[in-house]
Amino acid sequence: MASLQDIKRRIGSTKKTRQITSAMQMVSTAKLSQIQRSTTGYHEYAYRIKAVVSHLIENHVLDNVDSSHLPMVDARPVKKTGLLVVTSDRGLVGSYNANIIKKTNALMKEKNLTPDNTVILAIGGNGADFYKKRGFTVALEHRGLSDVPNFNEIRQVLKTVISLYEAEAFDALHLVYNHFINRLQSDQQTIQLLPLTKEVVNQAKMDEDKDEKEKTFETKSAYYSEPDSTAVLNVVLPQYIQSLVFEAVLDAKTAEHAASSTAMSSATDSADDLIHRLDLQYNRARQSQITTEITEITGGMVALE
Repeated sequence: MASLQDIKRRIGSTKKTRQITSAMQMVSTAKLSQIQRSTTGYHEYAYRIKAVVSHLIENHVLDNVDSSHLPMVDARPVKKTGLLVVTSDRGLVGSYNANIIKKTNALMKEKNLTPDNTVILAIGGNGADFYKKRGFTVALEHRGLSDVPNFNEIRQVLKTVISLYEAEAFDALHLVYNHFINRLQSDQQTIQLLPLTKEVVNQAKMDEDKDEKEKTFETKSAYYSEPDSTAVLNVVLPQYIQSLVFEAVLDAKTAEHAASSTAMSSATDSADDLIHRLDLQYNRARQSQITTEITEITGGMVALE
């Protein structure tokens, strides 16, 4: 049985741990509120640009361009597949990273991907470290993402991603990230980013409409391109890819803060339970010690008589 000093020491260390987890919970909750306030406007922009590209597709603008001048729409035989995986840099976020790794591995199994035909592009250290240890090629590794990411942080990542695709480092690119639903729930999603085909664009628009039912952006007008369709798409399509990735990063970071807040809340509750049990154990041990001392004193008095 543990001594009173050992129990007291455990109670003290557990209380210190509880202070840390409670503070981390409050910080994560504050970060969650901050990023939710900061990203509301960007979701509106992302929805609009998806609608524009979708309408370009509906008006057959993509059918009238030479794909050799638009590498992002040039569908070539898939020899290597790129996976853009968004995880966190640190732990203490519950099952956040494990769920993304599980979703990525499921996608690999579905598409028969192996270290030989897969290129990993990692935003977040957990994903990069996980796949490095398993022999995958990690062509891009971005760590140290801000708590509330800004577009300048992602711009260079996107330039590298597009240049790797144009250099044929991979022939198709899929994005895997955590979609924030609420403080207690997130959903792991995959999006095909490249090449940009009609099916890919329409699927992205359909997924967006599920969450944006109240918005309308309807037009029946035809598009007339000036100077030509290729020049227009060379401007619009990179913005479209940028909006998809940046919105996913914001979404994933929101889910990360929510997961951290939930994990730290659970840890704080567990610490409270442990402190309560240790207090009971300490009181019982102290009571037993006092009873023993009284018995010994009484026995000594009897012996003296």
